[in-house]
Amino acid sequence: MKFYLPLLIIFYSLFSFSQENNEGDTFIIIKGDSIMKNSIELNEITLLPRIKFTDRDKLRQYLILKRKTLKVYPYAKLASVRLETLYERVNDIKRKRNRKKYIKRTQKYVEGKFTDELKKLTQTEGQILIKLINRHTGFTVYEVIKDLKNGFNAFLFNTTAKIFNMSLKETYLPTEVIEDYYIEDILQKAFQSGLLEPLAPKNDIPDLFYLKKLWSTKSSMPKQ
Repeated sequence: MKFYLPLLIIFYSLFSFSQENNEGDTFIIIKGDSIMKNSIELNEITLLPRIKFTDRDKLRQYLILKRKTLKVYPYAKLASVRLETLYERVNDIKRKRNRKKYIKRTQKYVEGKFTDELKKLTQTEGQILIKLINRHTGFTVYEVIKDLKNGFNAFLFNTTAKIFNMSLKETYLPTEVIEDYYIEDILQKAFQSGLLEPLAPKNDIPDLFYLKKLWSTKSSMPKQ
C-alpha cells in the first residue's frame, strides 16, 4: 500500500488539472493537499484548419511537396534576409562604383555559401525556392537580378532556367495557384509547431481559414 500511495497522489495531481468543483473553482492536489486555483494560464494556440484529401495520390503529392518545402525554406529565408540587407545598404552608398563593389562582394558570398547546396536541388525544389523568395521579398528573382545586375543578365538567367522548365518570373499566389496554397498551409503549420522560424510575407496573404474556404469553393465549381 505504501508503494502505491505515491502513484495515486501523482495520478490525482495530474487528473485534477481538468476537474472543477461544484462552485466552478479548479483544485490542484499535491501530496494530499488541495490548493484552490481560479484559473490555469495557458499559451494561446490557434487551431489551423486541416486539409482533407479523399484521393490517396493527392495526399502523397502533398506529403512530397511538404518534404521539399521544408528542405528549401531555410535557403529562401536566408537569401531573402540577405537581399533585404543588401538593398538597405546599397541605398546608403552614394558612389556608383562603391555600390557595384558591394553588390559583387555580396554576390560572391552568396555564391560561395549556397552554390554547392543549391546544385543539389531538384527542378521542383528550385521552383519552390523561387516562389518563396517572391513571398519573402515581394520581388521575383528575375526582378532582383535585373535590378542588381542588368537586363541582359536577367534575360540570360531566365532563358537558362527555362531549359529546366523553370521561370525566374514566378510569383507566389496562394489565392490563385493551389500548389502555393498547399505551400502556405505547410509553412504556417511548421511555424506554429516550431519546426521552422517564421518570416512574414512581404505582401498580404489571407489566413488559412480564408484560403481553405476559397479553395473548397473553387474545387466544387464545375469545370469549364
